[in-house]
Amino acid sequence: MGSIVAENRKNLMLFSGRAYPELAEEIGQALGVAPTPTAAYDFANGEIFVRYKESVRGSDAFVVQSITSPVNTWVMETLIMIDALKRGSAKRITVVLPFYPYARQDKKHRGREPISARLIADLLKTAGANRILTVDLHTAQIQGFFDGPVDHLFAMDTLAGYVEAKYGDRALTVVAPDSGRVRVGERWTDRLGGCPLAFIHKTRDPLKPNQVVANRVIGEVEGRTCIIVDDMIDTAGTICKAADILFDSGAGDVIVATTHAINSDPATERLKNSRIAEVIVTNTLPITPEKQFDKLTVLSIAPLLARAIREVFDDGSVTTLFGGLS
Repeated sequence: MGSIVAENRKNLMLFSGRAYPELAEEIGQALGVAPTPTAAYDFANGEIFVRYKESVRGSDAFVVQSITSPVNTWVMETLIMIDALKRGSAKRITVVLPFYPYARQDKKHRGREPISARLIADLLKTAGANRILTVDLHTAQIQGFFDGPVDHLFAMDTLAGYVEAKYGDRALTVVAPDSGRVRVGERWTDRLGGCPLAFIHKTRDPLKPNQVVANRVIGEVEGRTCIIVDDMIDTAGTICKAADILFDSGAGDVIVATTHAINSDPATERLKNSRIAEVIVTNTLPITPEKQFDKLTVLSIAPLLARAIREVFDDGSVTTLFGGLS
């Protein structure tokens, strides 16, 4: 009887891709579970090989992969890791994607365009993923693309806690960098005790990616410390133009709080040379030394991910981590 109970006991196993092993290690430390030893390498022609050095049979497997550049390489490695777990008889496979790839391609703007975020979900499911755990999706509708549970985590508490501790004695205004982020801004104003909300009215040319024309600010910003909130910084064009228009409208100071620091060139130079006082991000993506600068503050997302993984493993409620927002 004892041996049957031992065989049926749940076994949490953590697996790290090669994109950002430091984050997986940090999550493992918070969980008290080391990432499983894995052999992973590229063949001469670029094909990827993965083999786990321990049995995964019957395990509750959590694959951690932050999809940074080169995005397509790490997407493929993640699919291969999932397939290896499925063929190794893992009981359940949860893919932990701190940053969901292709999230900005979530709908068709014009004819003959792909919905790549849906394609990624289909690929994960086909490979054998049972569940996805991710942080601050670009749009919430992506949760519906995956045929299975999606745990959508929010970094707001982590970021807002830091902002409260450092800037809580100032007159604050939360700023959404465009009308599409107003709902996120409203959550921030609630979290910060009901401070005012403003947003930037802007236009974007669909034929020119990463280029934005900011028009005007709507809301109370004069003499106030403005917190621009967004889900990601890519080339920082949106953020820096938003900051400029806030200063032109009389803002006393501008800080930025965002979850995903993609920081594609020339983001670092733009932010470093801007009038923005501080850029606060999380470590959902690796920030290499050349992308770091004095005004950048990086907060760890690992404790939040570890708590969510533990809730999933224990069949608890991930929603309770966010007061019912998830």
